[in-house]
Amino acid sequence: MIVDRDKLREAGFIVPDGPVTGISEEFRIIKRQLLMVAKGSPKTAPVPHGERILICSAHPNEGKTFCALNLALSIAAEKDNEVLLVDADFAKPSILSSLGLEGSKGLMDALADPELPVENCIIHTDIPGLAILPAGDQTNADTEYLASARTEQVLDRLTRHNPNRIVIFDSPPALSASPASVLATHVGQVLMVVKADETTETALRDALSLMGGCEHIQLLLNGTKFSPTGRRFGSYYGYGE
Repeated sequence: MIVDRDKLREAGFIVPDGPVTGISEEFRIIKRQLLMVAKGSPKTAPVPHGERILICSAHPNEGKTFCALNLALSIAAEKDNEVLLVDADFAKPSILSSLGLEGSKGLMDALADPELPVENCIIHTDIPGLAILPAGDQTNADTEYLASARTEQVLDRLTRHNPNRIVIFDSPPALSASPASVLATHVGQVLMVVKADETTETALRDALSLMGGCEHIQLLLNGTKFSPTGRRFGSYYGYGE
């Protein structure tokens, strides 16, 4: 399916094959750390299920979907990896609309229907290396489906025959919906988005406590207006922001 590049550009997302910008450089650095954890390095072993990365925040409107989609677009540009972006915000899915794509069956449908192969729900885009798994139809038992034994079987199918695939989950906010804490038990990494001047320390600590099912958690500061180091990525290439 064809991704709406103009829509990406207007919303401030990374545009595939677009110019180098500050935001594209920032996510290059972010993805490198996450890929190192997922794949390991000469000095460290890969984290179990490190290829599954949950993007979360304490509250809505702190930038988790913005970060999840930009991270997916950045990883899609890798030469040795491809990425599957999973919309796991079942109550308020927004990944498809952000990309200008049409809706279809998704993760929750595959969890609820044992006869539906999750592979049949994946949308392959015209962006090389990028595929999307929609949220699917919301149920009254989203959390219970995620906590079932079937969930691990379904998630395993996403990478079983593709060891180079990185799976990114756009999670519901941790303090607003219970599925986030259950999703954390199924991934190897959690990236907690913290919005500058808005996310309180109390909210962050509360959200992190709910992510205890995952041992490897990193924080991503979003929405900063000032860098104490004077860092201005993109300007070196002639694209100041």
